[in-house]
Order: sequence, then structure tokens, then C-alpha cells
Amino acid sequence: MMEREVVAGGREVLATLEYKAAAATAVGKEMSLLRLFFSCMVAGGVQYGWALQLSLLTPYVQTLGLSHTLSSLIWLCGPVAGFVVQPCVGLWSDRCRSRFGRRRPFILVGCFFICLAVILIAFSSDIGYKLGDTKEDCNIYHGPRWRAAIVYVAGFWILDLSNNTVQGPTRALMADLSLSGAHGCNKANAIFASWMAIGNIVGYSAGASGKWHEWFPFLTNRACCEACANLKGAFLVAVIFLLLSVLVTSIVGREELAPSTVEERVGIMEIFRTIKNLPPKMPYVLLVTSLTWLSWFPFNLYDTDWMGREIFHGDPKGTPAQMKAYDNGVRAGALGLLINSVVLGVTSLLIEPMCRKFTTRIVWVMCNFCMFICMVATAIISSWSLHSYHGSIHDAIVSPDGSVKAVALVVFAVLGAPLAVLYSVPFAVTAQLAANEGGGQGLCTGVLNISIVIPQVVIALGAGPWDGIFKKGNMPAFAIASVFAFVCGIVGLFVLPRLSRKSFKASGMSSLH
Repeated sequence: MMEREVVAGGREVLATLEYKAAAATAVGKEMSLLRLFFSCMVAGGVQYGWALQLSLLTPYVQTLGLSHTLSSLIWLCGPVAGFVVQPCVGLWSDRCRSRFGRRRPFILVGCFFICLAVILIAFSSDIGYKLGDTKEDCNIYHGPRWRAAIVYVAGFWILDLSNNTVQGPTRALMADLSLSGAHGCNKANAIFASWMAIGNIVGYSAGASGKWHEWFPFLTNRACCEACANLKGAFLVAVIFLLLSVLVTSIVGREELAPSTVEERVGIMEIFRTIKNLPPKMPYVLLVTSLTWLSWFPFNLYDTDWMGREIFHGDPKGTPAQMKAYDNGVRAGALGLLINSVVLGVTSLLIEPMCRKFTTRIVWVMCNFCMFICMVATAIISSWSLHSYHGSIHDAIVSPDGSVKAVALVVFAVLGAPLAVLYSVPFAVTAQLAANEGGGQGLCTGVLNISIVIPQVVIALGAGPWDGIFKKGNMPAFAIASVFAFVCGIVGLFVLPRLSRKSFKASGMSSLH
């Protein structure tokens, strides 16, 4: 028994040394800042699809017959897949010795399936119609379309699996490339966050336009009316943007790997054995990341639905006037997310100097207290919006107050700043810990994703029933989000690693206090 443990330990040490040697030669010559920037373009392509997913799909699936409560359960596949897929893909990419590179094969395969999933989602209504959902025109029939919903769910789950396949290797590629030059992990993750902001801006602009059915009238038919055709057009553009971005990343982010001297056979049990070699301070990062995302996922799931229901007083399955109001609210929410992404992009450029001045711990804690204030504000705004109406939140049929709408959009904008921190700082801290103490960039990034997907499971299972208990729309979920944000700020202040300010100078090398 002891001999097997010694042999296994020896193999792990040798694999770690090989990983570091491969990382050192991963890009040959020193990486320029411009090349580093375009190497991460695939993050923008993937995020474009995420932006459409977050802004349009929860409202859209309710038009297919799923209730507000059940719509949150669809999001379960993403975290379940992420719990297994990202750590596995991360470790496999750490150990990969393909002539195409360690990370790029996983990125290419994942992007292919993203394109397939996006097409399934975009044409789910058409496929459901062909399979016999109804023979009536979509302008007349407003009942459930279960076959379309099944196709939609299948596409949605493939999309989540594929996104998880791409995200870990993309983050790890950025870490590999940044460590080869004089830029450092924090600058690389700031670039990553910038591309995510670009993807969000393009995606939310597409979701907010509402003109795709006019620009491409052939997308409209008996099975797919105006709202469906708009979604279809936006998602088809997502395919083109993703293909372009993955092509640029594949060409610019070229890896040159040293040949392997050890035969690697990586199974599931090997992955779980390797997790114990994570940096010692990594569990604290995982804890704070989980708490942070518990505060974010309710808003991510229901942000545009909140605008449609609580601010615009619409209902996706109500009267024609209520449906129109809801659709207007969803588009206004997409506009809010567009503004949010602009703020995210600007803030991402300031993260590195902020971390050098205040440390990552303080910046991360400030992010959570900002989230707490914004989530409290959503409850206040919802009450303000309905203060003159006495009844169910879904029965109010009035146009939105201009001041209420403006303040709601301000909340969307302010949330861009803490979101930029969330997209960058946890990954920068993880990359620094992996660089200092070993463990592998791909594996550490994949395990960090577990701390993101577990909160998503909790919120997906609990948010809908929680809202159903109180019959107050989205406000109960947002109230819980504010509690998690406040608790996370307190916990993070005491347990997050105290990385030296020198960690975020250009050298990219770090030390711990």
C-alpha cells in the first residue's frame, strides 16, 4: 500500500514538473501585449452567446409553456456539467501533448458544439412546429409547445456543457501565455474581462435591438413570430462571431510544447487524487467565490424578467397588452445589461492598478458590499414601482414610471463594476497561487469553477420555489442575494489570501505575506 502511494506521489511530482516545464516553453518567444490581447478573443465570442442566454432565454422559454418557477430548473445542467467537466478538462489540458497545443484542441471542440447548440435553440420553435406542437399560426396560438420546449432544453444543456469545455482551457491558456512574458496573471485576467465586456456589449445590443425580424424577414414564419425571429437572428450572428473569434485565438495563441517524457493516463479517480495537491490557500478562495456567486445568480437568472414583470408590469402569458409590456421590459433589461457591460469594460482596465493600490482582498470585498447595496436597491425599486397598486404583482397593468425605469437602469450600470472584479480577481488570485505553489493552471481554474457551479445549483433549485412561496415575483430571490453579498463581504475580509501588492506589477511573480 505504502509503495503504491510513493509511486503515485512520484508520478504526481513528475507530472507537476513536466507541467511547469511545458508552460515555460508554451509560447516560445516572449508574448507581446497585443498578441496576448487577441489570443483571448474567443472569450468575447463565447460571452456573446452567454449574454444572449442570460438576457433572452429565461423570458423566451416561458413562451413555450414552462412556468416562471420551472424555468430556473433548466439552468441546472450548467452547474452539474461544470462540476465534472471543467476540472476534468482542466487537468486533461494540463497533461495534453497534442501537436496543436494543450488548450486549443479543447477550445475548438467546445466551440463546435456551442454552434450546434445555438442553432438548436434558435430553431426550437420551428422544430417543435414540424413535430406537431400545433398547426395554428403563432399569432393565434399562445398555448404550451412542449416539443419545442424539449428541443430548446436539449440545446440549452449542450450549450452549457460546451461552454464549460471552453472556459477552463481559455483561462488556462491566458495564464500560460501571460507567465511567458512580462505582463502577469492580473493583466491577463483584466484582458479576459475586457473581452467578456466586449462580448456582453455586442450580445446585449443584439438582444435589445428587437429589429432582427425586420432586417431578416425570412426568419419569421407560422411557427416563429416577431420575438422568436429576433432571438433566431441574434443567435445566428452569435455563431458567426464565435467562429471568427476562435479562428483568431487559434492563430494568434499558438503554443509550442516540449515533448512529453511520461505516458499520461488521466482517469476520473486520478483527477480527484490530484485535487489534494491544490495550493493550501485555495480552499479560502473557493469559499469566498461560492458566496459571491450565491449573491449574483438570482440577478443573472431574473434580471430581464424583473424588468418585464416588476418594472413594466407585464406577463409573458397574460393578455396581449401584458405580453407587449413584458416584451418591452425584457428589451429594456437588455439595454440595462448593455450599459452594465460598458461599465464592466471600463472597470476591467482599472482592476490592475486598484489591486496594486488596495490588494485583491480589499477590491474583492468592496465588490461584495457594492453588490449588497444594489440588491437592496432592487427591492426598494420594485416596491416603489408598485406603490400605487394594491394586488398581485402580475395583475398591475400600467406603463412604467419614467423615474423608476431610469433608476433601475442605474442599478444595472453600477453592477458593472463589481461584475468586472468577479470576472477577473478570483481567477487572477487562483493563477498566482498556482504559479507560486503548483497544482496546474488548468486544474486550479477547473476546481475554481466548482465553487461557481455549486451556487448555481442552489439558486436554480431554490429561487423559483422561494418566489412561489411569497408570491412576490423576483423580489424574494433578490433579497436572499443581498444577504449572501453582505455575508461574503465580511467573510472575505478575514479569510482571503493576502497577496503582496508586488504580485500585480508587470513581472507577474508573487509572494505571500
